[in-house]
Amino acid sequence: MIAATRISKYRPLLLSGMVVIALPFALKMLGLSLNTGTMVVALAVAAMGLNLCVGYTGLVSFGHGTWFGIGAYAAGLIQLHWFRDQIWLPLLSSMAVVAVLSAIAGIVILRRRGVYFSLLTLALAALTYTTAFRWSNVTGGEDGLGGLKRGSIGQLNLDSALAYYVTVALIGLAVLYMLLRLARSPFGHVLMAIRENQLRASFQGYPVERYKLGVYVISAVVTGLAGGLIAFQNYLVSAEAVSVPFSGELLAMVVIGGMRSMLGPALGALFFILFRELFSIWTPNWLLWFGLIFVAFVMYSPGGLVGVWGTFARRWWPAREETAAMSKRRIYQDLPLPGFLLPEGLKGTVLEVKGIAKSFGGIRAVSDANLQVGAGEIHALIGPNGAGKTTLFNLISGLFPTDAGTIRLNGRDIQNVPSSLICHLGLARSFQITNLFRGLSIYENLRLSLQARSSMRFNIWRDIDSYPEVHAETTELVKFLGLEGIEGIEGGELSYGGQRLVDLGIALGSKPQLLLLDEPLAGLAAAERERVSNLIKSVAANIPVLIVEHDIDRVLGFS
Repeated sequence: MIAATRISKYRPLLLSGMVVIALPFALKMLGLSLNTGTMVVALAVAAMGLNLCVGYTGLVSFGHGTWFGIGAYAAGLIQLHWFRDQIWLPLLSSMAVVAVLSAIAGIVILRRRGVYFSLLTLALAALTYTTAFRWSNVTGGEDGLGGLKRGSIGQLNLDSALAYYVTVALIGLAVLYMLLRLARSPFGHVLMAIRENQLRASFQGYPVERYKLGVYVISAVVTGLAGGLIAFQNYLVSAEAVSVPFSGELLAMVVIGGMRSMLGPALGALFFILFRELFSIWTPNWLLWFGLIFVAFVMYSPGGLVGVWGTFARRWWPAREETAAMSKRRIYQDLPLPGFLLPEGLKGTVLEVKGIAKSFGGIRAVSDANLQVGAGEIHALIGPNGAGKTTLFNLISGLFPTDAGTIRLNGRDIQNVPSSLICHLGLARSFQITNLFRGLSIYENLRLSLQARSSMRFNIWRDIDSYPEVHAETTELVKFLGLEGIEGIEGGELSYGGQRLVDLGIALGSKPQLLLLDEPLAGLAAAERERVSNLIKSVAANIPVLIVEHDIDRVLGFS
């Protein structure tokens, strides 16, 4: 494991500091005011908040302007009714309001995934806009909520454009620092795992819905803070702040800037404001041209502005194709199973399945299935394709609820228990079709499994490099699997055999007391088949294994 240096960790913060210092001078050269700079920084904060959902977790929100506008209205109303001529208490109070409301909304809309989640966020934005526009007694309706004041910090009057710009810039840098800490924390790494493969993350033991709700609330609060800053910038809040078009503009900033980069959305905000201010001088249809640029980025540079150079570099100087990535690995023969994976105190029956049944509509996939796996056993489940073997695995591991029967793991009922909790009870599995985080490195795939067994898996502040015990276990597991030397390669770039090894490693990283292997030898070349077979024998000597495999000779060899 190569730990990132402190400078590399916080390079985005250093770059941002230089940009906010240079920005006023650059805007002056372009004939733009300092207020434009304040707008850029505040929108950059909003876009970075949205990027936590879109770029880091894969939750594409079409209506994040809702939280921008609610943050603005909450800050304005709190100042007008309770904290006259103050700015800090209204801003902090508005963040609390956004946190509560986004938690309530998130509990509802996060029940849906993919396009349905996106459409629900869009509906929420439309509902919020209609409410803000028509509830004129509270929001001011089409006239907006006016009379806001920026107040002062000691003797520093924030009505000064420079003073307010510096204040917003410092807040923006503080937000960026906190987001960088979050992205490098165990919590932040789980978000990327959810983005890559939500199902696999849940089978590693992560309560995915809890993580998604947490990041949705954090994202909403950051975006709402930006809304409050813009409200005091303009001394006014209008319903446009919660409009659907503004939500689209925020999303466009994230995409054009670069979704998987912390500073990409900030760059997108700068691009949007400069394009609007400068191009609108020449044509009132600037938004049409901006839309065309947005489409171009989606089609030709999905990495956004921060990925433009990489896109051109790959086209002009294509990298040499790696025909034998697996040949770079170092394989150590006859390594014992790492000590931290050895289960303690396993005796008697580990898994007991009685009378399990499952139907899908009129199709009975599993009927009255019974089996037992004892400590020290490797138990093979044999049958033709379509016999329901994988479905039985899915029932045991919690992917599907059962219709009837009982499942006991070490004497505890686990039928209809969530897969994330079953994993923590000691059951892990591999999949018939390799199921890993294709956009993450081999090392990260394995480390995420080991991290899930630690109490620090929910930590949102501590740096991932500050857990040497987890990294030491990951390094040892990489060596056991024979993947040393290539652990930095992304999972999706591996050969099928390499992906099989990683899939097995992810299951082992959960430190199981029972391991379910679903056709682990399917599709492997002879050399890899021998390698994986030896690993399974080594594992089965210490951990009970339930295996589905069509290679009967190998199955008999295991016994």
